[in-house]
Amino acid sequence: MKEEEFARRLKAAGARVFLVGGWVRDYVRGVTPHDKDYMVSGITEQQFTVLLPEAVKVGRSFPVYLVTIDGQRSEVAFARKERKTGSGYNGFSVDYNPEVTVEEDLYRRDTTMNSLAMELPQGEIIDLYGGIADIRQQRIRAISEHFCEDPVRALRAARQAAEFGFAISDDTYALMAACQEELGAEPAERLLAELRRALQAPKPSVYFRSLARAGLLAVVFPELAALIGKTQPVAFHPEGDAFAHTMLVVDTVAAETDSLLARFAGLVHDLGKGQTPKEMEPHHYGHEERGLAILKAWNARMTLPREWLQGGLFVIAQHMRAPRIGKAAKIVDLLLAVDKSCLSWPEFNAVIRADHHSLPWYLAQAPAIVRQLKRVSGRDCPAGMTGPQVGVWVRNQQVKVYRNLLIDSDCAD
Repeated sequence: MKEEEFARRLKAAGARVFLVGGWVRDYVRGVTPHDKDYMVSGITEQQFTVLLPEAVKVGRSFPVYLVTIDGQRSEVAFARKERKTGSGYNGFSVDYNPEVTVEEDLYRRDTTMNSLAMELPQGEIIDLYGGIADIRQQRIRAISEHFCEDPVRALRAARQAAEFGFAISDDTYALMAACQEELGAEPAERLLAELRRALQAPKPSVYFRSLARAGLLAVVFPELAALIGKTQPVAFHPEGDAFAHTMLVVDTVAAETDSLLARFAGLVHDLGKGQTPKEMEPHHYGHEERGLAILKAWNARMTLPREWLQGGLFVIAQHMRAPRIGKAAKIVDLLLAVDKSCLSWPEFNAVIRADHHSLPWYLAQAPAIVRQLKRVSGRDCPAGMTGPQVGVWVRNQQVKVYRNLLIDSDCAD
């Protein structure tokens, strides 16, 4: 069914039909919009299902239907208004009767740029709360005090600041801060979903800095908040404390790769510095071991994607020694360990380069070196060797291969 036919059927029955949400916002921003979400008003659910018998209901607390429009499965929701009756995002009483207006529906949304609607079929944009002006001024602004009724809206505002490069208004920061108590009780899945999207942003640091300014970082990510104020040797880290360094690393990794695994590894590589004893600063001896324990505790609190946990633990353990080891045997062991890890070479090297501003020769040439190391086979060991002896022989041969490559400085096959 074409969008024009969808709108025509509903309007013939007395309904109004709108495009809402991110599609309209991005259309106004001048970027290519993606998935379309629709909202209808002035019609009962029964009338809707008679007009569109093919629609599939998916909403629980209020009607949301899936309808194939222009070849895409799109969500169609009924205009609704809400009243706060409890805590969290489930603590609402919802009214979606046909008398609910588009103005009432848009007023319950979070920020002005997300409150835009486009009425179909004529394409007129409805802007009741100054969303277009805020987009033009690159500003994120809450519509009303109802913003903090769903505490995850605070995370969404911070995440969209990172995605779009927009600034959050002062009054919106105040409303974000008011979300602190309820935010601590939100399901981990909602927090993780926002973290995933924030890490996809061009500058993920904006997300975490925005949460810190609103007083929310310690609630959502106490592991990162603990880095604030942890001093570091100025000669190595002129950017500032351990939090500032972490933000620089995650942004640098993000500029190099779209990999969420690499970005998360960059985010957590120095977690151990958050528990460095004050008297030890600005040095952070042993922060690798502390960091492993902190990331495991984070995972226990908010189950992380498996590869994020594995990759994060690996980088925490190796990020200090990787660019500094000099013995051939240890370098060979590290190269083979990275090769077996869940991190690709571009991912691992992106974090090390961001942390140390350069790569040693063996990491820059790692894929070619590892190909040579893997050519050593236990099948070629001297006759009579068995069991552990074969493994020792293979490792010794691999060390010889590496030394020869180092001498030649030529890793070509």
